[in-house]
Amino acid sequence: MIGSYRASFNEHFSEEKYREFLEKLENGFTKIPFRVAETPIFLPASLKEKLIAAGAEIVALIRQPDFKELTEKSIPENWKVPAENAQPHFLTFDFGICKDEHGELTPKLIEMQGFPSLYGFQALLGETYKAIYSLPEQLTPYFNGIDEAGYIALLKEVVLGDHEAHEVALMDIDAPNQKTAIDFLVTAQYLGIKILSLSDIKKEGKSLYYEQNGERIKLKRIYNRLIFDEIGDNTDLFKDSFDPRDELDIEWITHPNWFYRISKYTMPFLKSEFAPETFFLNQLSSIPSDLENYVLKPLFSFAGMGVIIDVKKEDIEAVADPENWILQRKVNYEPVVQAPDGGVKVEIRLMYLWPEGKEPVLCINLARLSRGKMIGVRYNKDFDWVGGTVGLMEK
Repeated sequence: MIGSYRASFNEHFSEEKYREFLEKLENGFTKIPFRVAETPIFLPASLKEKLIAAGAEIVALIRQPDFKELTEKSIPENWKVPAENAQPHFLTFDFGICKDEHGELTPKLIEMQGFPSLYGFQALLGETYKAIYSLPEQLTPYFNGIDEAGYIALLKEVVLGDHEAHEVALMDIDAPNQKTAIDFLVTAQYLGIKILSLSDIKKEGKSLYYEQNGERIKLKRIYNRLIFDEIGDNTDLFKDSFDPRDELDIEWITHPNWFYRISKYTMPFLKSEFAPETFFLNQLSSIPSDLENYVLKPLFSFAGMGVIIDVKKEDIEAVADPENWILQRKVNYEPVVQAPDGGVKVEIRLMYLWPEGKEPVLCINLARLSRGKMIGVRYNKDFDWVGGTVGLMEK
């Protein structure tokens, strides 16, 4: 989107360079099962400032004294975890890049999460794009004057706190086989923490531990990457490990309840030029006559599952649990990144770190390029110049 960088990048791009880029990205880690785009995004200062302003409005909502009261019904009764803390440690906000009525680029909020994203991988990704494509030093994926060393130090503060690295573990259901395993490996390299599957963790009383070289090591913190929606009714997974809903002597980074509090559920409370009009379906006074301009989303799903893009009146009337759905005005992505064969749509994820008792800090970003009907891997399988990437900005 910064024209000079885009023109230069496209002129010097080659498939050979792209293969070299992917090889360096995976080297020493693991094969990446999701598509990484051929190019980074070059974010202009005007769009960067709008993203910062949009993010600040959402942070202000989350910091309202009544935010927990507003979002109490967001947490499914069967997934409430005790000992919730006062704040999340991660905030991620997804924005589609559009054009306003003046033809200027502007962000529109798509979704938000109080849950970690690819905080390790994105740092590696930005560094690798710059190295392989010989991009100018003044380009950075970081906000707020942060550099790589400062970013890793802040990530370490958030994840480790006052604990030793061996007392903290990144946990997912089957961590080595997750699609995001490369992020786990990069994070472990940065922070020195263990990567554990749910089955690697055992419970004794209220304590959790793992075994290493025949020794029991007590866990004090879990960097949680497990999404309860993935478990569903398969709670037998907890039998040989532990149930997160029990009273436990453990610190959650971040506490699982925040995954629900900061989510699609939060969207109707946000009134902003950067957020599309959103309604809880059970609070809708009448069905809009221009349904072609709306999308219907279930509250309790992830990765775009269950979303109805071409909404009809019958779809709304057929919903049995309207309190668990939202109707949201569509966001019209603009194909603003110029690939060699045309424009590509963009989504930018702002990624914050929120150290305990301190201020949230906008640190880094994640971006997705798309030519399909929706952003996401499953909708872009047959295209090139799509996939995960990062926005680079001038320092």
